[in-house]
Amino acid sequence: MAIQVGDHLPDVTVFNTAAEPISLPTLAKGRPLVLLFFPAAHTRVCEKELCTVRDSLAEYNQLGAEVYGLSVDTPWTLAAYARSLGLAFPLLSDYNREATRVFGLEISLRGLPGFAQRAAYVVDASGQITWAWVAEVPAQEPPYPEVAAAVKALVENGASSRARS
Repeated sequence: MAIQVGDHLPDVTVFNTAAEPISLPTLAKGRPLVLLFFPAAHTRVCEKELCTVRDSLAEYNQLGAEVYGLSVDTPWTLAAYARSLGLAFPLLSDYNREATRVFGLEISLRGLPGFAQRAAYVVDASGQITWAWVAEVPAQEPPYPEVAAAVKALVENGASSRARS
């Protein structure tokens, strides 16, 4: 069963770009979190998505929200990718595909298994998912204004937004 609005972040391990393990629930750190699953580094749509978020990061920072990108690429690939795009938010590796499977996002791309479907989650300070979006196809970008609005609603009202899938 896939993770849904109302669920808490599952206790799975991902890795930062230094290959250090991180338990997913520790990311909330008492503040809102935006978690962006993307299929693969160095691909056109993923680059567009991460650069769009990079360019609007000030809005998330003003709201006190942390933003993380997550893919099944190796930590070292993600480190190089983040540098090449000038990202000011962390990318996390789900190389073991633990988070991808628990979230119900595992897909195949061009016949290659084990990728994560593009998805966006807004998580409150306690680690509860308050808003979710999953792409219908990997080339579909997140609804950026809706992601930002979900974070703003969480911060301003403490209200949960409804899931959209």
